[in-house]
Amino acid sequence: MKNVLLTAFAACQMFVAYSQTKDTLQPPLVKISGSADVYYKYNFNGNNTDNKTSFTNSHNSFELGMISLKAEHEFKKGSIVADLGFGRRAAEFSYNESTDKTATAELAIKQLYLSYQVLDKLKISMGSFGTHVGYELLDAYLNRNYSMSYMFTNGPFFNTGVKADITISTSWTAMVGLFNPTDFKSASWSNQKYIGAQLGYSSTTAPLKLYLNYLEGRDTLGVQNHQIDFVAIYQVNTLLGLGYNGTVSTYKHTRDKEADPQSAKWWGSAVYVNLDFTPKFGLTLRGEYFDDKDALKTFAGTNGGNVLAGTLSFNYKVGNLTIVPEFRIDKASVDIFNKSNGAPVGTSPNVLLAATYHF
Repeated sequence: MKNVLLTAFAACQMFVAYSQTKDTLQPPLVKISGSADVYYKYNFNGNNTDNKTSFTNSHNSFELGMISLKAEHEFKKGSIVADLGFGRRAAEFSYNESTDKTATAELAIKQLYLSYQVLDKLKISMGSFGTHVGYELLDAYLNRNYSMSYMFTNGPFFNTGVKADITISTSWTAMVGLFNPTDFKSASWSNQKYIGAQLGYSSTTAPLKLYLNYLEGRDTLGVQNHQIDFVAIYQVNTLLGLGYNGTVSTYKHTRDKEADPQSAKWWGSAVYVNLDFTPKFGLTLRGEYFDDKDALKTFAGTNGGNVLAGTLSFNYKVGNLTIVPEFRIDKASVDIFNKSNGAPVGTSPNVLLAATYHF
């Protein structure tokens, strides 16, 4: 019996070796990837009401962010992507689907779409996908700062609909799409649709990428929205990388035909300075100015104002694990923050320690 087992084992080894030489270059049937993040945050004003951006609404508490699992499958000219998230971060991301986004640990479909390569330079996708607008992304490990910007928080999170990705040349790409109202996976109760577009440039002679993004449509309250967004990324050298994001979002109430449809807007601008001293250690400084003088977003309930926010994040990498100590201070033109005793103040300093992992 021992000889039979040894013979069978040797045959299996020969078969595996033959298979590896023949099929090594073939892609797997399903590609699985995922990530997770956790953090601790301390706010020096002593409360969790000072946070005006996404995903870090806590004080003096260890918090779970989100665990994600993403499956991708390709066949001939078609592909499917299913991206699931579980946790507080996923719940806030899908705020239109949650009755209590701050207390629930919700399972959310972050992305789900099917694509087909109609032509060599034309791909059609239908489903729900992360928005094309903005610099920062939902998955924590994809950002060098752990806390989010005001522009990310107030801009679109995702779009659901159909889009066409077009390859114009080796440097230029474009996208056009027709979507549900922003951040709604289902909107059968509304006849409104949004139009989205992107023009992308990637230099073939320099480490430069540029994106001009556009999104417009009438929301579920009958308010017409136009948003123009610009992103620039330039890797100066192995030490220094630069990023920029500027956006302006304009609103006009068109539902009441008798009223004068006054326009209102918010806008923001952020610069990202990335320094990588070694492959394992770097830092990112983000400086952001967010203007909400028409009191549409952060300054709702006031006469409007602006915020100047500075964030310094260190990144220490051990394989796929990244440790992120972060220092942040937000200074507002109006006292929208509060001390623990309720006294209004115009600044909000805080520190956090986060860890992200991806596979």
